[in-house]
Amino acid sequence: MGFCFSPASRSVSMLSNTSVLLVLLLSCTFFASTESYDPLDPNGNITIRWDVMSWTPDGYVAVVTIFNFQQYRHIQAPGWSLGWTWAKKEVIWTMLGGQATEQGDCSRYKGNVPHCCKKNPTVVDLLPGTPYNQQIANCCKGGVISSWLQDPANAASAFQLSVGASGTTNKTVRLPKNFTLKAPGPGYTCGPAKIVKPTKFPTADKRRFTQAQMTWNVTCAYSQFLAQKTPTCCVSLSSFYNDTVVSCPTCACGCQNNATQPGSCVEPNSPYLASVVSNAGTNSPLVQCTSHMCPIRVHWHVKLNYKEYWRVKITITNFNYNMNYSQWNLVVQHPNFDNLTQSFSFNYKPLTPYAAINDTAMLYGIKFYNDLLMEDGPSGNVQSELLFRKDASTFTFDKGWAFPRRIYFNGDNCVMPPPDAYPSLPNASIRWGVSRFSIAVILLVLLLHLGLF
Repeated sequence: MGFCFSPASRSVSMLSNTSVLLVLLLSCTFFASTESYDPLDPNGNITIRWDVMSWTPDGYVAVVTIFNFQQYRHIQAPGWSLGWTWAKKEVIWTMLGGQATEQGDCSRYKGNVPHCCKKNPTVVDLLPGTPYNQQIANCCKGGVISSWLQDPANAASAFQLSVGASGTTNKTVRLPKNFTLKAPGPGYTCGPAKIVKPTKFPTADKRRFTQAQMTWNVTCAYSQFLAQKTPTCCVSLSSFYNDTVVSCPTCACGCQNNATQPGSCVEPNSPYLASVVSNAGTNSPLVQCTSHMCPIRVHWHVKLNYKEYWRVKITITNFNYNMNYSQWNLVVQHPNFDNLTQSFSFNYKPLTPYAAINDTAMLYGIKFYNDLLMEDGPSGNVQSELLFRKDASTFTFDKGWAFPRRIYFNGDNCVMPPPDAYPSLPNASIRWGVSRFSIAVILLVLLLHLGLF
């Protein structure tokens, strides 16, 4: 006997399925929109400000400034590249402090040829040492931009461009669209340009302000999920009270697959190491063969215990043969940072993403001393020690309290070992159990020796 469903029941079923699909789609949209949110830097972003400074017969002259408002995520070499799509048939006549990577098809122009005629130009910064007559303020650093907290004086980059074949008034200008920012690779997603109040500029004596003819902003947010498919760093742990060294999780940043993909990693004692490194691409990672396959490993060692203080040693090791990390930084979250007494070889600045709670620190190298983390090799590490004052109400070595909650290297979240693998305090009950067992064995041997059994 077959089963029969009424039209009403079928409608309810279809409605239920539709509701489930709608919920799933909304969930996917929600999670996709929160991928760029960083709980340790909730307001961090890169803002691109486009100031129209003056009008020309066929367009305008603008200064474009890239501000890095991220507290600890910077743009390292080979630097940023900024792209967009023109709304009409605009061209770039000239540039200062930057250059378009391609000129494009300018065949319709005779005599005076524009700097770039592409519909979707890509602009990069000029290199240090550029002649002064091609520079403007905040340009020519090779695209390197420091983080806002680490070096605010160098947390911006700028270039000037003269735009033609565009509008010549606020009402006829069309905003560029589809902005893209690579820093130097993917990871940033940029929103649409939005017109804001014109920027005001103080004169040298600060007694008068001039202002731009028109200003629009573009905001770009970072997502580690978009930047790379796998993590870039991992954390290992050790302590003075336990002989166990907890290594980075296996395959934390990938697994060795030299059998199927030769050259995915290099053995440190390989006789061909020098030739492999010299032939590698400048931007492609070339890591040492390890169980974790991470370019960066951060080791946290609980070193000493004093009456009122305790001491930690941090070591950052570079396993990448093809990358130096300049202006590196480390963000560490631990509840005892509110009582940090001294950082011996790293600079320290507190982060307070949760207002009054000071449990997050940014550590970075001292300029001209250890602010450059060299490629894999004898000099491929930096280290420092931290001295904490104990708080009697919270301090303990039990249950992994002495180890960090999370660690970021250059703004990317590092893979932590599982909590149940953390070095633990010696268990007194186990020691007592072993002692009782030893006593029982000794008594049994004595009884056997006396012939009582």
